Amino acid sequence: MLSDPIFIISMIGMVAVLVAWIISEIKESYKDNFVANNSSLLSTIFGLMMLYSIFINAGDLSIVLLVGSVISLLVLLVGLFLKNNEIISSSRGYFIPIFLIFILRTFIYEPYQIPSGSMMPGLKVGDFLLVDKNSYGYKINRIGNPLSQSDPQYGDVVVFVPQHNPVPYVKRLIGMPGDKIRIINKQVYVNGNPIKRTFYKTKEEQITKRYRDLSGKITSKESNVIIDYYYEEHGNRKFLTRNIRGENIQYPSEWTVPSGNYFVMGDNRDNSNDSTKDVGFVPRENFFGEASYLFMTWECWTCLPYFSRVGTIN
Repeated sequence: MLSDPIFIISMIGMVAVLVAWIISEIKESYKDNFVANNSSLLSTIFGLMMLYSIFINAGDLSIVLLVGSVISLLVLLVGLFLKNNEIISSSRGYFIPIFLIFILRTFIYEPYQIPSGSMMPGLKVGDFLLVDKNSYGYKINRIGNPLSQSDPQYGDVVVFVPQHNPVPYVKRLIGMPGDKIRIINKQVYVNGNPIKRTFYKTKEEQITKRYRDLSGKITSKESNVIIDYYYEEHGNRKFLTRNIRGENIQYPSEWTVPSGNYFVMGDNRDNSNDSTKDVGFVPRENFFGEASYLFMTWECWTCLPYFSRVGTIN
């Protein structure tokens, strides 16, 4: 994100508008200062550019909030030094809310929306979660060593950034450093011990399958499948997993989790990009919180959000 030309241009533009506004306030020369006269419009344009860059690069808004807090504080100090009431009141109006949002989002809770069905049936596409930023240690950036140490535990619903993709993922923590993970006929074993699972129900459902032909074209097809649901118990957690009967039949697989890394899986076992596939092992510094609370579901832009599933996450 920090190397994105759109983000760089938006930052330079915001700073230029700010400097022009301060100069105009000091000299009281609005008529001769085009930038200061149009500061609201220009700030909105550069702000939208910045938000667009953050969105397409899956950037961490905490860094932007930190920079915004520092800049608005510096402007406030300049206003106090110059005894300029307009600069003081305006900068204070920015500094206080930006700093409070930074503290809340960085050290307490960060909102996160589920983008896929990999954690079904417990979590659905469109679920909005609160990620507890205190659960695994304080840090400003999503990736990096925390200021305090509190490691993820078995069964946690963890939010992390994969090594080869800047987009945050949410999965179930299955294995810790040094563990041997083995999967036989969809039964997961940790260090030779099977994760306890209890059959819940079988249900026929319709799913959408995507196929890629030799030309690279992707087509979709609706298929009726049999779904087996199991309650699994791992660590102090009990959760529901979803298994498509007859899908992903493969030879037994085994992984040894390297030091400083963790093994994660989706609860939707046959439709999850996790440690069994492209995600691989997750380094400790790539965790940025535990998904602890579901506060809203909003499935599409034209849908109305609903709150019937609000509650803590198992």
